Amino acid sequence: MMKEIIDFDKWLFLQINQKGTNKFLDWLMPALREPTNWIPLYIFLFLFVILCFGKKGWWLTLYAIIIVAITDSISSRIFKPLIGRLRPCNDPSFSSNVRLLVGCGNNGSFTSSHAANHFGLAMFLFLTFRSFIGNWAYVFFIWAAAISYAQVYVGVHYPIDVLGGTILGCIVGWIAGNIFQQKNGLLTMKVNHLSYA
Repeated sequence: MMKEIIDFDKWLFLQINQKGTNKFLDWLMPALREPTNWIPLYIFLFLFVILCFGKKGWWLTLYAIIIVAITDSISSRIFKPLIGRLRPCNDPSFSSNVRLLVGCGNNGSFTSSHAANHFGLAMFLFLTFRSFIGNWAYVFFIWAAAISYAQVYVGVHYPIDVLGGTILGCIVGWIAGNIFQQKNGLLTMKVNHLSYA
């Protein structure tokens, strides 16, 4: 059974990394996974949250930082050494099949830390913002999914690595989101001068 799962994982990797490619995605996917491109977005988001929600915004930002620290530590310091799976680009028996668009990295493949970190934030932000922005909160998951998909597209993770990171991130984000709401309640706008005359 495990062999069939691994074989399917490698087959799906090849569909994404080899067959579902084009020049636009070759430019977009490496850019999506690059921290210098999305860290400013998160900084803007959390500055906006602090401005609009006051003390709750500060707490929300602190929770977000803690979530990333937890998901990254569990993924990089527990799962990757424990599982010991080689990245597709580092696997001697498979790397010749890989279309590598970025540096490979030397740490393990399972779980994807990018997926864990971004889905942890996505779940947390979804839970805390959905009462305020409704269905727009699903955009957080779309964003996390795009970055996670990029890990496979550029050749540094298998799909199951991303799935494992997604599950890890969602669990941590769900726990943090529920704790945040129990302690802080639902988000309510604190700044009244944002309305226009």
